Amino acid sequence: MEVAVLGSGGWGTALAMLLVENGHDVTLWSYQAEESRHLAETGENPLLPGVKLPQGLTYTSDLACVTGCAVVVMATPSFGVRSTAGQVKDLLAPDAILVSVSKGIEKGTSLRMTQIIREVTEDKWPVVALSGPSHAEEVARQVPTAVVSACPDQTAAEVVQDLFINDHFRVYSSSDVIGVELGAALKNVMALCTGCCTGMGLGDNTKAMLMTRGLAETARLGTALGARKDTFAGLAGMGDLIVTCTSMNSRNYRAGILIGQGTPVQEAIRKIGAVVEGYYAVDSARELAAQVGVEMPITLAAYDVLYRDRDPREVLLSLMRREKRHEIEETWF
Repeated sequence: MEVAVLGSGGWGTALAMLLVENGHDVTLWSYQAEESRHLAETGENPLLPGVKLPQGLTYTSDLACVTGCAVVVMATPSFGVRSTAGQVKDLLAPDAILVSVSKGIEKGTSLRMTQIIREVTEDKWPVVALSGPSHAEEVARQVPTAVVSACPDQTAAEVVQDLFINDHFRVYSSSDVIGVELGAALKNVMALCTGCCTGMGLGDNTKAMLMTRGLAETARLGTALGARKDTFAGLAGMGDLIVTCTSMNSRNYRAGILIGQGTPVQEAIRKIGAVVEGYYAVDSARELAAQVGVEMPITLAAYDVLYRDRDPREVLLSLMRREKRHEIEETWF
């Protein structure tokens, strides 16, 4: 197939490499012409050190590259999804399939990424969410990985499944795009929290507590919005949560470590050198929770640290002092 990947960050580049390996005709679009030239001239992306880009991958900074493509992969940071979708909507082929691999919730609207794309493109094309425990650095090195292709249009989900699947990148299909996208967005919030605890010198017990209870509140929000419970036990829920909350490949986890060590929030984000999606997602998740009346104490605690400059140790203590509960009353399965 002819495919355009919009966004030449680590994730977009890793997916473009995978698609070339699978025999597709792939163009990788960069927001800046200088970045596109650098990729073409050096054959490397600085975000994927030591990985050689494949022969046959085409580079451009011209969004007209989507013209005639069977599949367009949206791999920009979450804050760039709306504007990019708006710029390409009049260039898309009538039978194109759009794939969202960005993770987050839009500030101000509380929309998921596929909702933004569908709104901007007037719901004329199927939009598939591709998500799961998948560090770009590992996918680019062909480390065995599994993800989920989710769309209410099962045919579109399976086309994307077939497009990406190979011997080291396994793809499962799903119709639960709500659950897949919320799991993808909120695991970044939880990774900031677990990283913060690591930075404070706390142990594995604390990380396990935050991950487990964080998954519970993510699933509560998801089911209130129409997601399936079992999605949160799968790759896009528990799987993505584990990998993002424990790995130094996770920029959200690394940012959390810096904050836990006492680095001011904005300085920590700048030091990461890439978008820390959890910083933006936590505000939107808080708004969504308020809209549907779902209790999300860890998310609110993260908001207090990130936006209200509260001491992480004080916030953690307030979580530990919450009113007693029976675990089954708050579980998600």
